[in-house]
Parts: sequence; structure tokens; C-alpha cells
Amino acid sequence: MPRQRARVLVPEDVRRLAAHVVHRRYPARDAVIILLSFNAGLRACEIAGLSWTMILDSDGTIGEIASISGAIAKGKKARALPLAPALRTALRRLHKAAGRPRDGPVVRSERGGHMTPRGIVNWFAAIYAELGYIGCSSHSGRRTFITRAARLVSKTGGSLRDVQELAGHSALTTTERYIEGDRDAQRRIIRLI
Repeated sequence: MPRQRARVLVPEDVRRLAAHVVHRRYPARDAVIILLSFNAGLRACEIAGLSWTMILDSDGTIGEIASISGAIAKGKKARALPLAPALRTALRRLHKAAGRPRDGPVVRSERGGHMTPRGIVNWFAAIYAELGYIGCSSHSGRRTFITRAARLVSKTGGSLRDVQELAGHSALTTTERYIEGDRDAQRRIIRLI
């Protein structure tokens, strides 16, 4: 039996997820975890391994680009990833709350070190269970990000190759497997033919 793909969330589900973590023990950290997944498409291992040196500019402020190191990326495939405005704002808030560190983990465990990839997976599982979201996993944010990027890329003059690079995939066929179809869009296309 084929493995179930992680569910792609609609914007309202993501807003509900973000609103839910405001009331948790580490709201600034938790908001960043969500945005790293849904607005940057990072994998659990990349969220866990992300350090401030990959985010900060030389002056110690949050940059516009995250330099995802090959040391934390799947397949050792480093990439430069533009940061969405909402993610930059959340990172600034977390950076300030953490005392403006120049290095060390962006997403800290309760003991102060990096969370593990398994810890990120479990964190998402717990949040989704609390909200009653079925079919979701730590990969739901990544699938949602890639699907949304693929749907928006034609408006920017870009191509699926750009989405592939943002995702850090070696092959476009891998990126295509992440993209969820849209029945309403398919109906509109057929009406135009």
C-alpha cells in the first residue's frame, strides 16, 4: 500500500494553526517553526538544524535571504532562500527575545540546544492532534509551500524550475510529486479551451 502524502492545508487552516500556538509555552519559537515550514518550505531536519549564522546579515540583523547549509539539507544540497516578510518579522521577534544571538540554534529545545528533527516531527504531530487535523504531518507545511509556489509562479514570470530550487530538489520530477492539483482550477481551464 502506498504511503499517504501529507495533507496540503488551505490558508484558513494555516491561520488557525498560527493562532493556536500563541497560547502555548513558547509562542515566538512556535510561530517561527510554523512559518519556516509553510512560508519557506523547510524540512524538519532543516528547521531543527537552522542556526542564526544562516539567517543573520553581517551586521547581526535578520537578512532577506536564508543560507540553508548543505550540512542540514537533505542530500547536502545547500540553497539560498528568500525570506517572506511574515517570516522575517517572526524571526526578528524571536531573535530579540533570545537576546540577539549571533550563532546557535534558531529553534531551541527546552534545554537550549537544537531541537532534533524527530522533535520537530513530534511537535507538528502534537499540534495537529490538538487541532484535530487529520492527514497532516511535519511535511504538510512543505507540501503546502510547494503547491502554493507552483500555483503562483506564473504570476511572477518564473517557472517550476524556480520552485524546484526553492524546495532544494535535485530533480523537477521530485518537485512535481509535491504539488497538489486543484479541481476548481482544472474546471476553469477546461471552460477556457
